Amino acid sequence: MCLAQLFLQSGSAYDCISELGEMGLVEFRDLNPSVSSFQRRFVSEIKRCEEMERILGYLLREIRKASIAVPEAEVPPVAPAPKNVLEIMEQLQRLEVELSEVAKNKEKLQRNLLELTEYTHMLRITRTFMRSRSRHEALGPQYEEFPSLETESVTGCTSMQRLGAKLGFISGLIQRVKVEAFERMLWRVCKGYTILSYAEVDESLADLDTGEISKNVVFLISFWGDQIGQKVQKICDCYHCHLYPHPETDEERADVMDSLRTRIQDLQNVLHRTEDYLKQVLHKASESAHSWVLQVKKMKAIYHILNLCSFDVTNKCLIAEVWCPVSDLANLRRALEEGSRKGDATVPSFVNRIPSSDTPPTLLRSNKFTSGFQSIVEAYGVGDYREASPAPYTIITFPFLFAVMFGDLGHGSVMTLFALWMVLTEKDHRRRRPGNEVIWTTFFDGRYIILMMGLFSIYTGLIYNDCFSKSLNIFGSAWSVKAMFTEHEWTNDTLQTNALLTLDPNVSGVFSGPYPLGIDPIWNMAVNRLTFLNSYKMKMSVIIGVIHMSFGVVLSVFNHLHFRQKFKIYLLFLPELLFLLCLFGYLVFMIFYKWLAFSVRDSQLAPSILIHFINMFLMQENATTPLYPGQVCVCVCVCVCMCVDQCTRV
Repeated sequence: MCLAQLFLQSGSAYDCISELGEMGLVEFRDLNPSVSSFQRRFVSEIKRCEEMERILGYLLREIRKASIAVPEAEVPPVAPAPKNVLEIMEQLQRLEVELSEVAKNKEKLQRNLLELTEYTHMLRITRTFMRSRSRHEALGPQYEEFPSLETESVTGCTSMQRLGAKLGFISGLIQRVKVEAFERMLWRVCKGYTILSYAEVDESLADLDTGEISKNVVFLISFWGDQIGQKVQKICDCYHCHLYPHPETDEERADVMDSLRTRIQDLQNVLHRTEDYLKQVLHKASESAHSWVLQVKKMKAIYHILNLCSFDVTNKCLIAEVWCPVSDLANLRRALEEGSRKGDATVPSFVNRIPSSDTPPTLLRSNKFTSGFQSIVEAYGVGDYREASPAPYTIITFPFLFAVMFGDLGHGSVMTLFALWMVLTEKDHRRRRPGNEVIWTTFFDGRYIILMMGLFSIYTGLIYNDCFSKSLNIFGSAWSVKAMFTEHEWTNDTLQTNALLTLDPNVSGVFSGPYPLGIDPIWNMAVNRLTFLNSYKMKMSVIIGVIHMSFGVVLSVFNHLHFRQKFKIYLLFLPELLFLLCLFGYLVFMIFYKWLAFSVRDSQLAPSILIHFINMFLMQENATTPLYPGQVCVCVCVCVCMCVDQCTRV
């Protein structure tokens, strides 16, 4: 990496930055650190881009609401020329005004249609209330509408009628969950001078204000007098009831019903045409929406970069400082020449390499295969400039350690086929991105990681002889039961009196030799299968883990040598390696020694490695049988080396 200075003519600076952005060659430095974001040169252009982003966000929301797909261009568009920005802005503003007007008209039509639908339900249901009330009135003295009001015997009129009070009606709709509280409030406030009749609407209706679908109830309130009517009106307003006028006669009700049916049909026709027109506008806008989004993002990024540059004394030239790979300086010059050509600049832009003692940023080149593994490494941090990158080694170690944990031939085959399908069809998947499907994006970006993990799982599955938790008898078992009978170890009485039997490898002919590849399938029938496999896998995990950690520690030597920090080799690398080998390296040594030193015949006498490892720290090696001659002295030396190592590191 090197530090370079760019001299850009004001007229072609936009096009030069656009070319550099498309190639992704450089990293810009801020030459105006003391200037706030609101006082920079291109603030107005950035605000214009943000306004365009707001309009595009509204446009995309309306497109998604209409369930219209947004096609993506096969070739990503470049940033628009400055002379075309106003044209795009005008198109977006015109689209926003048109869509907002059509959307408001559609919302208004839907609200009117919903009100007419509610009114229709109210008239249909309240007609049953009036008919039932008429039948009760025909029964004469058996039914009184207001039993709390006394009737005068001479005139046959109630006291309310004698005072000139009229019988009034209020009808409307209310949400089902509010009916009980509404009824109690009417009774308490109106002191029983009202009659409430209600019935639930069969179909669910959308709320006029919130748009939520809910169950509604049609009610009819009968009351005496204007004062009671005013109280009922206020209660209905408090509970957000939708009130509609109530016809006084059946003829008026029939006329209103006919009028409502005609208006509903007309509104449905108009609403259908409005929706068709809105879809046409959105379909036309969706064809360019993705390109507009990319163009606005690139344009905004260009103006952000231009704000990092400084002007010369004459304000005719912009000066920028960039970090650039030395191998890409020729490409950088070509990009500046292309930008100057597009901007019709009379004076070409040029680059000048300048010396610098600052630490350059870290550049880690990756492709579609290594990008996933590089992301895993960068999750723990980005290394310093010219530091050895562990990403190439992660391509092997990460999938292999995964396969050690999940070694299954069937599981690995499924993973491999799934990843192979994503790899072979990656071009099609790139064209049709799934939008906000984060899980699918994660799988697709890590398709090569999944492929490598599947291949390694197939290998370790063969070693474990495990396919969907079942063993494969490919080469035939190396264990034979026949020898137990020929050597007179077992008889027919032995088979009849014992539910479980154990093969003795000390008997000649029982074990003919190791299985050619992996674990012998007879272990799948053994009672101690898990005990044997867990012990085997645990020891192998310790060995592989220690090798992995040792490799990582050894890798740091190259960094110390490159940065000429030899003191870190003596004060950092050697103590780390000594501590690792004295502790876990000695554990690996004991594992291999136990495997090689103890045969089948004396396996019962083999001591436990875990107990020896614990006693080594407790200085109690004499309490157990030694694993090999002179083990006590070796353990003391190991503990001393660890103490010296810790003192050195402190």
